[in-house]
Amino acid sequence: MTMNNSTSTNASDDRRLSVLVLGTGAREHALVWKLARSPLVGRLVAAPGNPGIARLAELRPVGIEDPSAVVALARECEADLVVVGPEAPLAAGIADALSEAGIAVFGPSRRAARLEWDKAYAKDFMLRHGIPAAASRTFDAADGDAARRYVGEHALPVVIKASGLAAGKGVVVATTREEALDALDGMLGGTAFGAAGTTVVVEEFMSGEEASVFAISDGTDYILLAPSQDHKRVGDGDTGPNTGGMGAYAPAPIVTDELLARVRAEVIEPALAGMRAEGAPFVGCLFSGLMIDGESLRVVEFNCRFGDPETEVVLPLYRGDLARLLLAAASGSIASIDDARSVGAAACVVMASDGYPGSYATGRRIDGLDEAGALDDVVVFHAGTRASDGDIVTGGGRVLAVTAFDERNDAGLDEVVRRAYEAVERISFDGAHYRRDIASRALERT
Repeated sequence: MTMNNSTSTNASDDRRLSVLVLGTGAREHALVWKLARSPLVGRLVAAPGNPGIARLAELRPVGIEDPSAVVALARECEADLVVVGPEAPLAAGIADALSEAGIAVFGPSRRAARLEWDKAYAKDFMLRHGIPAAASRTFDAADGDAARRYVGEHALPVVIKASGLAAGKGVVVATTREEALDALDGMLGGTAFGAAGTTVVVEEFMSGEEASVFAISDGTDYILLAPSQDHKRVGDGDTGPNTGGMGAYAPAPIVTDELLARVRAEVIEPALAGMRAEGAPFVGCLFSGLMIDGESLRVVEFNCRFGDPETEVVLPLYRGDLARLLLAAASGSIASIDDARSVGAAACVVMASDGYPGSYATGRRIDGLDEAGALDDVVVFHAGTRASDGDIVTGGGRVLAVTAFDERNDAGLDEVVRRAYEAVERISFDGAHYRRDIASRALERT
């Protein structure tokens, strides 16, 4: 990865770093929040950002899927590092364009990011490299009749996945034959997720508990952040449709030290070695979504960037300097990172708009943000908000990611969960809803 000549990870340099973060959501807010704590960082710019990020960084209204516009902005900001938050810019080749322009970028090339933007490719990749995953078959629109026959005979539940990017919503866990066929027809017919769904992956349902593990890689070496657990279903008790994530916590006790060693040996290292062998070294955050059932460990999916809302709980626990870490990944020097500890606990509760993950209204005023954020070790990350006539109003389905963390490492998970809900209770907007059982599995276990 080529870097600006002036870039350095030495905190004693006279000139501090200029960092550009791409994205609009709570994940990007969390990245900016953590980067703002780095003594290496002198200037933070976000494109396009959100009202929460605006308190910490300069905002620029630039289309982040436009390679030429992003390169121009990075040059204008004299960026020493560009951090790509969401998946769509990676699929658009943003990292390639920045690298070719000689600008250090944290995020994989378009070819490496195919692990996320093409689930059919990812399934074949895992098979080629011996990475444990669910049995599956892939179909495209021309195979519609064969796909319907296969789904009609498949054991239930059955999982139907859009192969392309669908903003975290392209997965249907069908418990009836009718539901499965409706999901299949909607995807292959292009009505559910457009072109992203015209190739589908049909796979066996995996029982167990999900967990997320982030590996920060420079293409060869890597470090792991704290394992976390997301809550995908919209309702308490894991009921209702899948969402982009209704909350998370870290660390996830189901990921024991012994299991984490297996994740390294059976998932992370084969994936990174496989990408190198296929000519697409992976530089960035390799997100492994795992299914754990007793001794069984399998990969649900790979993502090629920080997950949301897991980022909101993982970053507060990382004790190192995030700017130093991401710059080391971009420059091929992860081996130089001498403090990769994650300690303490964190919990995040997502406050969503009424109707999410279906249709929902926007423009509803949000009250109580300052009161919630004033609580000790609480950060209210903005997910889908906008400014309107001096107010902060709802601007998306997932609106806020209310996060409590244990920075002093003197409180347990139960305490940070309690504080997260205390903060949630201070915030209000019409139609707000949220899950009330975040981290319940972990609390029952411990």
